[in-house]
Amino acid sequence: MPHYISLGKWTDQGIKNVKESPKRADAVTALANKLGAKMEIFYTMGRYDIVAITEAANDEIANQLLLEIGRLGNVRTETLKAWTVSEGTKIVAKLQ
Repeated sequence: MPHYISLGKWTDQGIKNVKESPKRADAVTALANKLGAKMEIFYTMGRYDIVAITEAANDEIANQLLLEIGRLGNVRTETLKAWTVSEGTKIVAKLQ
């Protein structure tokens, strides 16, 4: 199943209401589950405020989930599609 790594930064609205973020994280995780995806969220320090690792069946589901999160207005994300080492090894093996 494809993996996605989302790097998130609070918006002004998101940091203003940061005390609600645990409830928001639970709601986003529930939405991911409803869409057939799995998301794990981490609070971080540094350049990004949160990092989420998502497993979804395809890019369309991952994109739908990220658009739903974005339209709530609490966080802006930058997302990377990721491959496990095993998946990456198969890709590298095909290089000519």
